[in-house]
Amino acid sequence: MQLETSTIMMFFFLALFVISIWKIYVFLPRKRLADDDTTQASQEELTRLMLDVISEKKGLLNEKELFEAIKAKESFDAKHYWRFNQNRLKQLLMRYYLQHPDTQSIMDIYKKIA
Repeated sequence: MQLETSTIMMFFFLALFVISIWKIYVFLPRKRLADDDTTQASQEELTRLMLDVISEKKGLLNEKELFEAIKAKESFDAKHYWRFNQNRLKQLLMRYYLQHPDTQSIMDIYKKIA
């Protein structure tokens, strides 16, 4: 019984394809990390912290000052939110602006929550 070259090539192709799919599957994460700060609860906590700081400072701060004030707040968990940066704060602000269309700035947020 002789196998044709194309049959042998197809067998090796399928075998290596299955092995490569398995290798990709092994390295994909299957559970949430303990310090995952992208969950809904984490985002709500960061938003609450942001609103607390805006309320404390009476809305008289810019994005950089807000970022520094949030990081300096005692209830800010630096270990859990180790990825928190100014870009993440901008995303939080944009998310808040989308949820509350009548706000366009930090001062508008303060007027809304005061």
